[in-house]
Amino acid sequence: MTNIDYKPRELTRIIERHLQVMPVVVLTGMRQTGKTTLLCNEPSLRSRRFINLDDFAQLEAARRDPEGLFRGEEPVTVDEAQRAPELLMAVKKLVDESRVPGRFLLSGSANFSLIKGVSESLAGRATYLNLRPFSFRELKRDLEGRPFLVEFLESLSLADREAPVFDMELVMKGGLPPVCLGLASDPWIWFLGYEQTYLERDVRDLLRVADLATFRRFLHLLAYRSGAVLRISELARDTGISVATASRYLGVLEASFIVDRLHPYLASRATRLVKSSKIMLGDSGLGCFLTGVKERYQEPFFGAMLETYVAQSLAAILETHLSEAGLFYWHVQGRYEVDFVIEWGMKVVAIEVKAASRWSPRDLKSLRAFLKSTPDCHAAVLAYTGTEAVSLGDRLWAIPLGMLLS
Repeated sequence: MTNIDYKPRELTRIIERHLQVMPVVVLTGMRQTGKTTLLCNEPSLRSRRFINLDDFAQLEAARRDPEGLFRGEEPVTVDEAQRAPELLMAVKKLVDESRVPGRFLLSGSANFSLIKGVSESLAGRATYLNLRPFSFRELKRDLEGRPFLVEFLESLSLADREAPVFDMELVMKGGLPPVCLGLASDPWIWFLGYEQTYLERDVRDLLRVADLATFRRFLHLLAYRSGAVLRISELARDTGISVATASRYLGVLEASFIVDRLHPYLASRATRLVKSSKIMLGDSGLGCFLTGVKERYQEPFFGAMLETYVAQSLAAILETHLSEAGLFYWHVQGRYEVDFVIEWGMKVVAIEVKAASRWSPRDLKSLRAFLKSTPDCHAAVLAYTGTEAVSLGDRLWAIPLGMLLS
């Protein structure tokens, strides 16, 4: 499926680096993020033999004679690898016989099944990479230079660059290619089909859900909480299910990359893992569909969807350029909240997102509180929809969203 209008993805250079070291690289991500398109169109990957297990004939061949499918030592890419668990044992046997870097590139969307199978059969032989929805940088085709965020974290000064315009329509489109690239004539109908297909194809298999209506209600109620601290007992109560069932649903949604968690930024790294996390949908376009946001600035949920979009773009930048950096949030109940905290080595940067082109001193309240309570914080950023980057005093900045995500 060669695409003459292929848009390069930043994760490609990470895939290439892992293939130079590991015999097996596993590419996962939520459905429709463009994994197959990347594997078929990226110049550095096109020369690999490609096996797609969505093809019935190739799937049957993989099930009948998995080792026979890999005769020779040419590099092989297997898409939808979770469909043939037998294949993973054959890969293990061949890797143990000859540990050649980059020999196998496995891809699949049903992450729970794929990771479970790889973990059981390819432990110590594989690494995992997540292809997220299109980021702001990828949509702008601005991948040549280093991200502004990386340069800012390194220098803690404003680079001399123009701020790209941040169009709020991006939030409602999200980053799933059929919608954000304009391939779907009616995004609302496409998202409806995405929800139905996901429920039928993935959740039914992974969870063995008998009552899809209840799960669909759970998914919508979870979307309303995107950008908020998760109270699993409240979510379970509102859905009408037990906490154990809600936790099980949430686990599969996380494993399928439909949702992410942000841990709180706390001085104790161990405590971060046990305190309440913030839930984020993996794609703001899907979030807008699930919450019924059809217009810019539609309250009360558009602000949360903007934060969701920023989260997915920040995560994409960090994972491809600063993989050792952590993304967190900061919250003092009833008083202050900072949307994002980036910790990179000894550097800490706080980011508050505002869906407006102007700001007031009140908008800086939480950032100032974070600076005061966190002596190690090197910079606090108000990310807004204007066009001018300015210093607002000691370690405090206002930076346009288009610049921050470029």
